[in-house]
Amino acid sequence: MAPKRKPSRWVAKVTTDSTHPPPGLFTASAPTIARVLASKKVSPKGPGSGMRMLTYFINRAGRGLSVSRRRELERAKALLSKRIQRDKTRQKRRR
Repeated sequence: MAPKRKPSRWVAKVTTDSTHPPPGLFTASAPTIARVLASKKVSPKGPGSGMRMLTYFINRAGRGLSVSRRRELERAKALLSKRIQRDKTRQKRRR
């Protein structure tokens, strides 16, 4: 009988070279995180891309995040979400 293999995780194969958040970004304050992730330098496809990066980071950190750090990251998500909504309404007005 062959030994069971541990299934490889898909996340181990994920490599993103298109965006580079600055080191230590996710230890900054919520407004700073939201502002940097919404910038074209970090998220060339717009703030939605930054939201995905932030969500990915929170999901990967899992239980390793302290309560205060998770709260700050969730605040950053809320701020980034407001910015995305604001950008969408601005685009609708332009049309």
